[in-house]
Amino acid sequence: MTDAPQDAVRDAVPDEVSDEATERVGSDADAPDAPDAPDASEGQDTAEDEAGPADGPVFEAADRRGRIVADAEGVRLSYDEEACEFRWDELAAVESAKGRFGKRFTVTVHTPDRRWYPIDLLAPDRGRIAAWEAELDAVLDAYFDDEAP
Repeated sequence: MTDAPQDAVRDAVPDEVSDEATERVGSDADAPDAPDAPDASEGQDTAEDEAGPADGPVFEAADRRGRIVADAEGVRLSYDEEACEFRWDELAAVESAKGRFGKRFTVTVHTPDRRWYPIDLLAPDRGRIAAWEAELDAVLDAYFDDEAP
């Protein structure tokens, strides 16, 4: 009975390795011969166009356990193994608060169905909290429409 799982593992590993190797070899071999293949700079421009404008404000804050990113697409929160993402049209409010003492910065995302998602980050110093608040305000001013439709 122990031979079957070992055989399955042995069979799975070479397939994964050979698939990756085939993809690398196939893409390298096809690229020089293909006359319509875009060069690397064209591919980067296309990726930037699809992602949207990169010149708008972006807020990003993180500590050893959590991370907040707010940009043109919305707000993304992650803490340890958990993560959630909200588009701007899915949000009712975004609020931030700093701890009275210490270096704690809290961002709470509220949805229209009266749910809220808080995340606490520890700033490296108290001055960084003020910078985070200013950056978050700039993003909210640029992308968040707080008027009801």
